[in-house]
Amino acid sequence: MVNIVTVGSVALDTVKTPFGEITDGLGGSATYSSFAASFFSKPGIVGVIGEDFPSEHIGLLNSRGIDTKGLSISKGKTFKWKGRYEFDMNQAHTIKTELNSFSDFKPELPEEYKNAEFLLLGNISPHLQLDVLKQMHERPKLVISDTMNYWIEKERETVLEVIKQVDIALMNDAEARMLFKTPNLVKAAGEILKLNSDYAIIKKGEHGSLLFTPTSHFAAPGFPLESVVDPTGAGDSFAGAFLGYLAKTKRLTEKNIRKAMIFGSTVASFNAEGFSLNRMKEISIKDIRQRVREFKKIVDF
Repeated sequence: MVNIVTVGSVALDTVKTPFGEITDGLGGSATYSSFAASFFSKPGIVGVIGEDFPSEHIGLLNSRGIDTKGLSISKGKTFKWKGRYEFDMNQAHTIKTELNSFSDFKPELPEEYKNAEFLLLGNISPHLQLDVLKQMHERPKLVISDTMNYWIEKERETVLEVIKQVDIALMNDAEARMLFKTPNLVKAAGEILKLNSDYAIIKKGEHGSLLFTPTSHFAAPGFPLESVVDPTGAGDSFAGAFLGYLAKTKRLTEKNIRKAMIFGSTVASFNAEGFSLNRMKEISIKDIRQRVREFKKIVDF
């Protein structure tokens, strides 16, 4: 039985960076987050794919123990994104977006998913995020939401309502500044906490992430990589590994949440070393724990 449900996009990505390119690689927020979570827990993925979706991708997800009953198949093509990165790998430049089957996506949780203890609401419409939360039989132990600038611009009030309903609101630094109309991340985090979130986590790309509570804050650095090939999906990998670790340990203390952030940053760093899931397919929990030990040396003083 799944203990984590991840909801979001499943996509075929075409990406070009200064270090190479890939065509129709497996991507999407739910894909990255569920794959990252699978190193620690048993995730179920909820998304939509088209008739053109390669069967080997389903096989890959299943090989990682990811339950795919929540993947619905729609007539037509799978969601496709085409983008590029220049030497500033923090900034993705979208060339083309084809929503295809994702344009009519309305998440429907399989019955066995509705009892999951941990829920990750990827950056889909905030109205859909709220609907998914209502589908759960009982309130999960931990609910995490993510968002993006499009929803902040189009559905700001509903994004704020989602933050009120979840336990941890994830967003990157640009989204936090945009949502709360301030250049100051400390002030933005304070506004998140005022909306009844227990914690605010702000992602800062290659510079790591920040955790805020009403009485403390914590900075998790990004792991210094010699080779960054493609950062697509790094934020989703962080979220998935973060939640997967918490689901495995079942300790929702601030101390363990800080540790989960380091595991999230670690898995995200592996993701950035290859296109699509290519690098994450090569690693094991042993590799992750070794890099966590290196992380510990970095932050020790």
